[in-house]
Amino acid sequence: MAGDRLSWAGLLKWSLSYVDGAGPSRAISEEERRWLAEAVERHMMVDVVSRMREIALLMSTPPAVLEAQGITHDDIEGLLSELQVHVESIDMANDLHSVGGLVPVIKYLRNSNARIRAKAADVVTTVVQNNPTSQQLVMEASGFEPLLSNFRSDPDLTARTKALGALSSLIRNNRPGVAAFRLANGYTGLRDALNSESARFQRKALSLIHYLLSESHSDCSVFAQLGFPHLMMRLASSDDSGVREAALGGLLELARDTTLGNRSLLAEHGRLRWLLRRRMESIRTMTPEDLDAAREERQLVDSLWIACYNEPSMLRNEGLLVLPGEESFEQPPDVAGRFFEPMRQASARRAPPVERSDPGGETGGGMILLLGPAPDGGSNSQTH
Repeated sequence: MAGDRLSWAGLLKWSLSYVDGAGPSRAISEEERRWLAEAVERHMMVDVVSRMREIALLMSTPPAVLEAQGITHDDIEGLLSELQVHVESIDMANDLHSVGGLVPVIKYLRNSNARIRAKAADVVTTVVQNNPTSQQLVMEASGFEPLLSNFRSDPDLTARTKALGALSSLIRNNRPGVAAFRLANGYTGLRDALNSESARFQRKALSLIHYLLSESHSDCSVFAQLGFPHLMMRLASSDDSGVREAALGGLLELARDTTLGNRSLLAEHGRLRWLLRRRMESIRTMTPEDLDAAREERQLVDSLWIACYNEPSMLRNEGLLVLPGEESFEQPPDVAGRFFEPMRQASARRAPPVERSDPGGETGGGMILLLGPAPDGGSNSQTH
């Protein structure tokens, strides 16, 4: 049965025969269950690929023809949304190019409609996220250039933000992508993003900055020279907690880079000391609920203070760094220890006392029994 060509109508008739109420239902055998699952999976996969091919063909049609057929911008945006759902599977994402859909999506990044540009960037983000194969395909299809252009200068803020998200996913763990970003001086776009009034745009920019700083010491020097520390200090006082934490994280990466003197640069900056003290004073007055929500910020403030001034922070001295009940998060629970402890105790009760000629041996007999019988050479130590 597994080799039969699937007839969807036939499959439906076969399935209904088990629930038509004409007689007692018989149990489906394991072979039939497996065939049914494989048949449905094959049908769905073929269906998705066929649908992706249809969407690709439609998106490749000249705009004038689409308009003559009554296809609107809303329709195109809907097709892109559907395509984004399909390419959430990494296999489907990698198939997008082979069915002819990748190039049209990239072309839509230059569409005159801002919503279509933004949605096309969403599709690219889904395609390339944690996907080296599709990252390479997008780079080869010249997808980097329109994303960078939209990120830097799109008049629509949403389209700019979406382009930054796609660009960030495209160059992460992608050396050619990072090199292209550096060569095109993408840093200036990040600086503009930090100067914007959009917290979401700022968060995405800070996320990419943190990645670049953690990946390369040379980037630390460039960011310092371009004035990013001052911008991040300003954002560390943002009303948006996500922006504050991301800015503090970026400053911490700069402070940890000792090769270029960034720590000294930050430590000597009077604004940073004032800023950190102000954040600590604010944390001291928080309610227990707010303290719990600000756990990451507490740790970032303390780590940055220690990195710059080589002394414990006020939060650490006053017991606000780790609150009661948070100690358990410092180290993972000893799951394996709890699992083996009953066996260790049982083995210890069963094992006869063994005299050892080596007084320095401190390994428990119970653990030796767990690992199996002692090798033959082990008994020789008792006869010497």
